Amino acid sequence: MHENYAYYRNCKNRERNKGLFTADQNLNRNDARSTRQNPNGQRRGYECPEERDYYPYWGPTPWMDIAILTNNATVERCEYYKNNSENVLGRFYCKYPDDYFIYKEATNRGIADIPITKEECENQNLGSDAAGVAFAKPEWVQADPFGIPPPECVEADWSRDNHNGNGLDGFPNQYNWTLPDHTISDNCVLRLRYNITTGEFAEGGFKSSINAALNAENQNSESKLDVASQFGLTAEEADARGYVFENNPDVKVFEGTNVEVQLAINTAQYGRTFQDRSHVFAIRPKPDDVVEGQSIFNMNVRGKRGNIVQTYPAVEYDFAPNRVQMKTGDYIHIQWTGSDTNPGNNDGQGRQGTDRSNMILIRNITEGYHKEGALPEQTSANNQQGHWASNYPVVITDETSFMGLSKSDIIAAALIEQTQFGGDMEELDDAGTYYNMGLRRITTPGVYNYMCTRNNNFSNRSQKGRIVITTAPFVQKKIGQAGGEVELPNGDATLKIDPDALSEAVLFYIEENKGTLEKSTEEQKTERRKRQATGEAAPEEIDDDLATEDDADTGSSASEIISVFPLELRMNRTKARLRIKYTADTADTTFVAMVTDQGTYASLPSSRVMSMEAGNANFQISGGGKYQVLKYPYVPVIIAFCILAIVLVALVVGLAIFFHKNPSARYRVMRMMGRDV
Repeated sequence: MHENYAYYRNCKNRERNKGLFTADQNLNRNDARSTRQNPNGQRRGYECPEERDYYPYWGPTPWMDIAILTNNATVERCEYYKNNSENVLGRFYCKYPDDYFIYKEATNRGIADIPITKEECENQNLGSDAAGVAFAKPEWVQADPFGIPPPECVEADWSRDNHNGNGLDGFPNQYNWTLPDHTISDNCVLRLRYNITTGEFAEGGFKSSINAALNAENQNSESKLDVASQFGLTAEEADARGYVFENNPDVKVFEGTNVEVQLAINTAQYGRTFQDRSHVFAIRPKPDDVVEGQSIFNMNVRGKRGNIVQTYPAVEYDFAPNRVQMKTGDYIHIQWTGSDTNPGNNDGQGRQGTDRSNMILIRNITEGYHKEGALPEQTSANNQQGHWASNYPVVITDETSFMGLSKSDIIAAALIEQTQFGGDMEELDDAGTYYNMGLRRITTPGVYNYMCTRNNNFSNRSQKGRIVITTAPFVQKKIGQAGGEVELPNGDATLKIDPDALSEAVLFYIEENKGTLEKSTEEQKTERRKRQATGEAAPEEIDDDLATEDDADTGSSASEIISVFPLELRMNRTKARLRIKYTADTADTTFVAMVTDQGTYASLPSSRVMSMEAGNANFQISGGGKYQVLKYPYVPVIIAFCILAIVLVALVVGLAIFFHKNPSARYRVMRMMGRDV
């Protein structure tokens, strides 16, 4: 749920933190409602402005941390955020007795300011009620942490400001949140806070020196934030030319002249927090019949009715996410909600003021357009249904395949039939606002492209989506400067990246496939050399310590093939390690082989293999590629068995010749064995 009144009451009566940088802003209140970007203490719901604007906050809050996405995901910064999250670290506060609040509010009397330090809290005297009964003294206590894992800290995707969060590939940037087991509730709210800090703050403001010591001395003076040194100016020169941190300074850009330009600077906004909140939603327990180890993917619709101007700063309709990758056996929960209260004049199909969605396969295109997929390789999802270039739905028959869903589910998603009670359905006007297919287990691999027939208005929106289903286990995760690890859901492989191994965030994709890595044929080698000679393929980068092609070891598979994408990625091998689970006999020789992004087969030297024990191979890698543990019988053991066999054969032959030449000896031996002769 959103914050309650008791939380806001504490905020409006709690002293604000006077050690914060407020620039030249005049804060009109002495409590936690007034901040640099909210100097008048304006109320919005029951949120506490000071808590909203600063992280990590120093007092107890109702908010559990999920993730921190930052463009500066250094080890130092990420560790600071994780270690100071309320998930793992409790907060101290000054606790007033409950009867004090009840009495003060019932008699409409002022509440004493709540201190934010231990000393002031314990010295606070709350007085007595009308009958002269003294209130208990306040206590300096620590609220328990939430007792859940610290938030994930990863490098944020690049996004142009004020462009709705779209990334470099033209699709919305997103964070994949796995719903936690520790929170099962029908009253959940998701809050997104976006902090933008400008270059005027050293190290992005991540310094304790950005504090109240830099505030303006009075309302008519500028702040003491050092802008001068950034331009090589003295403090006097900066003041004379307007290079100071204050509201709308007039700056003398040209040396030796009095020509001024005014900058549109609002010190309340430079270094500030924006916020979005969801409606209340529920997190329900996972159904008991869900197979252990399988993922559940939630698929919704985002956006609202209207054209791009009318919906801004929201967006037009889209499936969310509009690209989903799953494996057979996983589950999908398709659900969305609409509305009957959109602005009446907003553009859109169907009855004014309403929005509805449906989901139906797009027809396929076999000529003139390249075959689209969403994954590197598409080794296990090559059954493509539909194409995003098309705007007509497929003709649905008994043979139509859509993720293995039943025909009744396919019809229901297209017509929203379980919520339709008659009336006009061509544009879904009389369908209900909420659609819930329920949990469905996916059985059929392929690439499925689909659309919404009502909202796929070619003039200004394209409500289409794609679901890719593979048969192979996979996982994808972004890792940045702070390092991290990514593990296949079945535990067969884990990639670990040390801090500072990457200069920027990389989306790693790991897939597991059956088979055996093999050397390239002569024809494949020749073809690759031709492509490199003509510039169609980049020259190959192969580490000096790798044994390649004819010099490489070969063997049979002891593990599945683990593919690490991007294939072309290069890293310092001392900072990147891959673990692969394998099976081999004690007498087998095991080693690690790989195929590079250019298709060259190689075997890794023993110096890269950190350990091979308990069925796990741990080794260093220097980039993407396909990796596998291979095996062959231990040669000395084979030689020993061969020698033993030769000795045994020689012994038998020798004894036969001896007994043939010495019948009496044969007679004595048989008598000793109790055999009749």
